[in-house]
Amino acid sequence: MAPPLLSLQNIALTFGGAPLLEQANLFVHERERLCLIGRNGSGKSTLLKIAAGLVEMDKGERFVKPGTTIAYLEQDPDITAFATLRDYVCHGLQEESLHHRADMLIQQFDLDGSAKPEILSGGETRRAALAHSLAQEPDILLLDEPTNHLDLPMIEWLEQTLAQSRSAIVVISHDRYFLQNLTHRTLWLDRGQTKLLQKGFTHFESWRDELLAQEQLEHHKLDRKMVAEEHWLRYGVTARRKRNVRRLDDLHRLRQSRREVVKVQGNVTMNVTASGPSGRQVIEAKHISKSYGDKILVQDFSCRINRADRVGLVGPNGVGKTTLLNMLIGKLPPDSGSVKLGTNLDIIALDQRRAHLDPETRLMDALTGGRGDMVSVGGKMRHVMSYLKDFLFTPEQARTPIKALSGGERGRLSLAMTFTLPANFLVLDEPTNDLDLETLDLLQELLIDFDGTILLISHDRDFLDRTVSSIITPAPEEGVGIWREYAGGWSDMIKQRQGLSVPLPNNKPSRPKPARSQPARPSKNAKLSYKDKYQLEQLPDEIAALERRIAEYQKQLADPDLFNRDPDKFHTISHSLADAQNDLAQREELWLTLEMKREALEEKRS
Repeated sequence: MAPPLLSLQNIALTFGGAPLLEQANLFVHERERLCLIGRNGSGKSTLLKIAAGLVEMDKGERFVKPGTTIAYLEQDPDITAFATLRDYVCHGLQEESLHHRADMLIQQFDLDGSAKPEILSGGETRRAALAHSLAQEPDILLLDEPTNHLDLPMIEWLEQTLAQSRSAIVVISHDRYFLQNLTHRTLWLDRGQTKLLQKGFTHFESWRDELLAQEQLEHHKLDRKMVAEEHWLRYGVTARRKRNVRRLDDLHRLRQSRREVVKVQGNVTMNVTASGPSGRQVIEAKHISKSYGDKILVQDFSCRINRADRVGLVGPNGVGKTTLLNMLIGKLPPDSGSVKLGTNLDIIALDQRRAHLDPETRLMDALTGGRGDMVSVGGKMRHVMSYLKDFLFTPEQARTPIKALSGGERGRLSLAMTFTLPANFLVLDEPTNDLDLETLDLLQELLIDFDGTILLISHDRDFLDRTVSSIITPAPEEGVGIWREYAGGWSDMIKQRQGLSVPLPNNKPSRPKPARSQPARPSKNAKLSYKDKYQLEQLPDEIAALERRIAEYQKQLADPDLFNRDPDKFHTISHSLADAQNDLAQREELWLTLEMKREALEEKRS
């Protein structure tokens, strides 16, 4: 294989006294398609900035092959120093052909090249930054959340453009479909270290779960071995002082190893407190229309949304999704037609712009309104620190201003604020923006389990497939401002629009909840069998004997002249050592299984 265009080796970086990166590695080869995965705050963006040469690491090596060009798309680019949007997109381009490409991209991204950067929306700024990165045709493209603020047609166009690009690509994204369609390798950044999967994102989650399960087993094995060492040290034969001194040293080493174990970052604890049930009919819209000047956004649209329906609004930016949503929930009156809301509705809404987040306000004050340290959650009072911990915020962060949070952390805070009130109707405008995959999974499960009604806007195709029972989307082939409803998720809607099945807007099936297998639990009177008890008593001595035998074999093999003097004996001892090590591993595994079984039974009885 040819040497990499870019390599980062053993990268270490500390922020505020806490290590963010430790022994992180990144290798980018020609025509690479690599996704960088990790929790919010794990250091993904920082590692990408180190790769771009924008951040200095504390330790490690960064090497870029001479002549290699790198373009970096950051999450929140500042382009206000440029006179026009076109000046920014063309900045740094030397060849005239690249200027022509920049103009083509400005048009492709539906931008005005003469626009002043300071008046652009967040979505327009994002599209301008993408145009700037793509116009350079670099050897390496580093993309941090490139699909944020893009609508579905633009995301699909970007997928195709990147797939055809000659640039090597490293991408951070929460969009599963985007990653599945684009990437060939996956780099997981976890607790400061990187692990590489030589496959695309499609295979990542099962691989990650296997690694975490194995790690949990090893941690438990280490804990149980410490218990055993303490037991043997306390109750061993006191006359064998040397043996106990060695056991004490082993115990100290085990304790040090346990202290050095970096535990997996916890999961967000997310709940919606359901209020009483709403009426059976939640929304009935009849022939509603809305225009602004000559621009028709909605024309003669009718629908009925019943209790427990999950409806997604999908379409290009600017087509009128938010306008239609606001009319359906009674926040905006239609120009014509009528909207009737059902009875007993408790609505909570999540705004995609997170306008309710004052950047100067502390996190705890945003939840309590600046009044004390208690927050009402579903009608019950909780300490704000405890509630913030559910969303993975530390006590130190609770007292910091919102402006210090990352995009993903602001997303979690917005969810925390949204879910403090009881509801039977959730209205969510782009709820997935900036969330990491694990938090996104939990949000999906929450929506699946929610007993009320959901109306949401999203550009995340996988999220739509997993959460909604019908989709409302524009039908431009039928006329300006025409919207239609299709049963099922995103993939179902695409098939129906291609004529593979017939739309059933008034016969929407509820999306089935995924079956969840529950582990078998021992009955209250369950206990270990006689055989299990006997093995638990005998295994420690058998393990100790095998350890002594292995040490003796290793001591004999350490003789440098053994192979020349007696090759047959060398091979015999080598095979015996391998057999003993395998036997030891099996006995340790059996002992661990029985210990876990014993603990589970004791906990059940207590």
